[in-house]
This record gives sequence, C-alpha cells and structure tokens, in this order.
Amino acid sequence: MASSKTKAHTTEKVFHSGFVTLVGRPNAGKSSLLNAIMGKKLAITSSKSQTTRYRFRAVYTQPTFQLVIVDTPGIHKPIDALGEELNTTALKTLDEVDAIAFAVDASAPIGRGDEWVAKHIAAAHANKIGVLTKADVATASQIASQKEALTRLLELDDIIVTSAKTREGVPAFVAAVARLLPEGPLWFPADMETDAPIETTVAEFIREKILRSTNDEVPHAVGVSTEELSFDRKGRLVRIYAVIYVEHESQKGILIGAGGKTIKRIGTQARKDLELLLGEKVFLDLRVKVKKNWRRDINTIKRFGYGEGL
Repeated sequence: MASSKTKAHTTEKVFHSGFVTLVGRPNAGKSSLLNAIMGKKLAITSSKSQTTRYRFRAVYTQPTFQLVIVDTPGIHKPIDALGEELNTTALKTLDEVDAIAFAVDASAPIGRGDEWVAKHIAAAHANKIGVLTKADVATASQIASQKEALTRLLELDDIIVTSAKTREGVPAFVAAVARLLPEGPLWFPADMETDAPIETTVAEFIREKILRSTNDEVPHAVGVSTEELSFDRKGRLVRIYAVIYVEHESQKGILIGAGGKTIKRIGTQARKDLELLLGEKVFLDLRVKVKKNWRRDINTIKRFGYGEGL
C-alpha cells in the first residue's frame, strides 16, 4: 500500500521592507511629512532653506512591513561647498532606495527647479510616487493643476495629496509606498525609530531653534556640534554641552544678543524639545565660536557630519 504525505500548510504572512527617499526642492515639506508619518518630531523643520543637512533615516514598522524613510537635503543651486555636498547627498540617495517620493508644494506652481529634480528622478530605477504637500494651504484648483503638472513631468506609480498639519493623506501615502516594497527582512529592530546618533539629533534640535530665531545670513552660517552628552541616571538628568559655530564675529554677536538674551532664548526652546525627546530633565550649555568661512571648507563640513560626512 502506497504511503501518502500531507504537505503542511502555513499561514505565515509575507513581510515586506525597503527604503523610500523623500526628494524635492527646499521647503517642499519633506521633513514635516516624515514627522507626520512617525507621529512625533524626529526631523527638524523651519521655513529657511538648507534646514535638512543630514541624510536622515526614520524607521516605521508595522506587522506586515517596515518602511525606512530617508529624508534628504532640498536640491538647489549651490553657492558653496556645503551646498554642493548637500546636493550630492540628495542625488546619491536616488540610486540606493526601493521607492522615490517626489515632494512638491501643492500651493506653489512647479518651476524650473522642480523640473531639474524630476530629470534626476526619471533616470533612477526605483518606483516613483508624487506627493503633494501642504494641502491645507492649497485650493482645490491648485491641487488639480499640480496633479496635471506632475503627470506631465514624470511617469509615476501614484500621486498622493498630503498635509502634515492635518495628517490628510498621510496614511494613504504610507499605504501606497508599502505596496511598492519588495519582500524583505526587518532591517532595523521593530522599536527603533531612527538610526541617527543621539548627538546628531541633539545638535539638530539646537540648530532648528537658531533657524527660527535669526534672519539674514546667520542661519546658513551656523553649524552645531554636540561636544559632550552624559546621563545622570540617579538624578534623572541629561547634561549636554554644545558649541555653535558661525563664520564671523558679527554673527556671533547677533546670535548671543544684547545681554545674552538671544542665546538664552534659543537654549530654553531647545531644552524643552530635548526633554520631550529624551524623557528626562536636561541641562544645556551652549557656547558660540567663530570658524571663519567653514562652509567653504569640505573637511569642516564633513566633521560636522553634513552631507555625506555623517
């Protein structure tokens, strides 16, 4: 009598994972979208150009997929070594991901800068999604016009309309990207939210407050370095010593302010965010130093970790 074998059936779900990069012009809303996806502030935001200087990665994990979101510096016409390094970072990422999300402000007409970015995206082999940001400040006609313009500009797998402020379209964006991810492993632990060193995140949170507190050339001339970070477990206190670098003495004076008022305000605002991030009380010591024309020195740029230096 012939023996029979019964194949075991499995109900194990297929897991998908991969990388998506957020690419676009400066102030396109990439970092705000990343924060909205994560449900908390991980990337800094401001209305100033060059806010994002790192290739920042956030990890969004669900039972059936893991999405690694790569936020990149806004692609722009560079005027110094720092700008060139930031562009290199953003464009290099296009060849290293499974999907590209082209972020375009829904309220602003597509211009030559967007067209230049689109040409680089078109040459990449990854799946491509158009994402219209800032829908909360755009009219229905503006959104419709932007959709048409994106369709003419690029061959896209999907176009999602989003607002980081109201979270409109954010779940739809995540779902659209997840559908494009290949089968894959858990690239990062399920409870990990970013691969950025804590010292880097601290420096960026400080720089954000500078961007929001100063004008003219000061924001662009600022680099921040976390010199020391220590945890006092017994006293439930984090001690942070950071140095803010500028290029000229006049910028140092503006940053410190009359009677030290500006630097104190920056420190107070940064400390509040850092306490939320770290879950502990924070002692924050800020010093300001001059490093002349550091944005033209590629070695200093890399030491700060900007662009590909991280």
